Amino acid sequence: MPGRIELSFTDMHTAGEPVRIVTGGYPALKGDTILAQRRDARDNHDHLRRAMMLEPRGHAGMYGVIPVRPSYPGAALGVLFTHNEGYSTMCGHATVALGRWVVEQGLVAPVEPVTRFVIEAPCGPLAVSCEVKDGVVGEVRFESVPAFVHARDVAVELPGHGRIVSDIAYGGAFYAILPASRFGLDFFATPVDDLVAAAGALTDAIRAGMRIDHPTEPDLGFLYGTILTDDAPPEAESWNLCVFAERQIDRSPTGSGVTARMALDHASGRVETGRKRVFRGISGEPFTGRVTRRAEDGPEGAVRVEVGGRSFHAGRGVFVVEPADRLGLGFDLGRSFAEARERVG
Repeated sequence: MPGRIELSFTDMHTAGEPVRIVTGGYPALKGDTILAQRRDARDNHDHLRRAMMLEPRGHAGMYGVIPVRPSYPGAALGVLFTHNEGYSTMCGHATVALGRWVVEQGLVAPVEPVTRFVIEAPCGPLAVSCEVKDGVVGEVRFESVPAFVHARDVAVELPGHGRIVSDIAYGGAFYAILPASRFGLDFFATPVDDLVAAAGALTDAIRAGMRIDHPTEPDLGFLYGTILTDDAPPEAESWNLCVFAERQIDRSPTGSGVTARMALDHASGRVETGRKRVFRGISGEPFTGRVTRRAEDGPEGAVRVEVGGRSFHAGRGVFVVEPADRLGLGFDLGRSFAEARERVG
């Protein structure tokens, strides 16, 4: 157990999904690239992620940001994204919150009516546009890294469900995407726990049976989660549930998920370049998505997608971890008292 730890933070949320930004107390990470810094955080400082994300300071749905040195020329900020299981490669809802935070912290000079800058995520640089009026940041939009369809009609056998077919698309992270109706589930009437169980089972099955490779970065080559959708036609707004990491639920529509969905719909001929679509997650608050252009620096068929939303402040403070606190570095609530007994030893 390390000595006393103090970590300062700012809490925000985007469409109900938390964004916990570390503002002090985290050590400088080693590495010349953002992916190298991500590996250093994962391999040498993961106790700090656990302390911030898990109980007693966080919960199973907590999400966080560690600001780091950018390696992309001209970027205002580099960021690592954290959750209950580890470190994601992209996070749209956090990027929306970071857009506002960067302007408010004075990391870039505010320009009205729109302030533009770049944030470097593990998946690559993100072009951010913030609406600013009378010094106040409103909607934040970002243009994605190249988004593309990785595989179509991936079929797996799931106990209790039979043969399930999904597509896999990339929007900064890889997702299996399919309507809940393919499980025989009504998206709106089915209990959320049942939707999560179905999505988690599909994620597990695809991870176990299929290799996923990113075209340029090995660290990005893994299935992040599954997105279950309604059956809305492409001209209507659509609701979805993103289940990622270890069955974590995104309260927002999921920025990287909206990106992946738009890339999939565009490749399928369901939405044309330039048309905006509205998406909602379980909080009901919207994100917008719009294919802006072909991504010349991506694989064949890749596109750039602009995602927009609003974020709000929730609080700020300092976390303290005392050396004698056995739970100070975070713990999972667990599913049974047998797990609690194992923790006690």
